[in-house]
Amino acid sequence: MSHTVTLPHPTDWPGFRRAARALVQAGVGPGQVDWRVAGDAAGDLFGAGAEEGAAAALPALHPAPQVPAAFVRLCETLVLHRDPARFALMYRLLWRLAHEGALRRDPLDTDRLQARRMAHAVARDMHKMHAFVRFRPVADGDGQTLHVAWFEPDHFITEANAGFFVRRFTQMRWAILTPDASVRWDGKALHPGPGAQRADAPPPDAGEALWLTYYRHIFNPARLKLDMMRKEMPRRYWHNLPEATLISELAQGAPERSAHMVAAGATTPRRRIAAR
Repeated sequence: MSHTVTLPHPTDWPGFRRAARALVQAGVGPGQVDWRVAGDAAGDLFGAGAEEGAAAALPALHPAPQVPAAFVRLCETLVLHRDPARFALMYRLLWRLAHEGALRRDPLDTDRLQARRMAHAVARDMHKMHAFVRFRPVADGDGQTLHVAWFEPDHFITEANAGFFVRRFTQMRWAILTPDASVRWDGKALHPGPGAQRADAPPPDAGEALWLTYYRHIFNPARLKLDMMRKEMPRRYWHNLPEATLISELAQGAPERSAHMVAAGATTPRRRIAAR
C-alpha cells in the first residue's frame, strides 16, 4: 500500500519529522511513500490527496527510531534544499538508520554523500546571501526609513537566514524580498511574509552612487584575479549587485593601471617611525 504525505510548505521540517516517525514506526518502507508539498500537489491532477495527519494515524508497530543528533541537524539543512526529492532522501536515510546499523559507519554511502552535497549547497547559498544582499532606503507609510533588499536564492533559505541579518542590523528597520518568501525586521520582531517580485524592490538611489564611487577607489588592479572573483561572486548574482556594473570597466583598465603603479615607484612616507 502506498502513502502520500502532503506537507503544507516547502520547509516544513516539524511536519516531515512527525510524519516520518509515524511511517517508520508503522513499518512503511521508503518505496511506499510519496512526499509532496501542498502548492506542488495542487497542480497534480492525478495526485492523491492524503495529508500529513494520515501518516500520524498509522498504527505504531515498532518503537520510535533512535538517530544521531548530527542526522537531525543535517535534515534541518536538507529541508531547505530546492530538490523535490529531498524529503524522499531524508526518509530513506531515516529508514536505513533504523534498519541498517552499518550505515552509521559508512561515510562513503551513496545516500549519505548525496545528503552532504545538498547540505553543502544550502550552506553555500546562505553564505552568498550574507555577502550579496544590498539594502536601499525607502520611506514607509509612517514616514520612517525602511531598508529594502532584493535577493534570488537557489534554495528555500530566506527565513532560516534571517537571524544573521537581525544580529548584524539589529538597530536598522529592514526587509528582504525573494521570490519564495520575504522577511521584515521592525527593530523588535521579525515578520515573515509571502514571496515578492523584483519590481517590488526600490530602484537605485544617491547612496548607491556614493557606494560605487567608494568601490571604484578601493579597487586594486594589481590584485585582480577574474577566475577567483567569478568563483566567489558568480555571474548570476551580478544583476542584483550595484558594484557589478563596474566590473567590466575596472577589469579592462586593470593592466594599464597596474603598469602605472609599477612605474610610479615607491612613495616616501610622511613620517618615519623611529626604530626602537
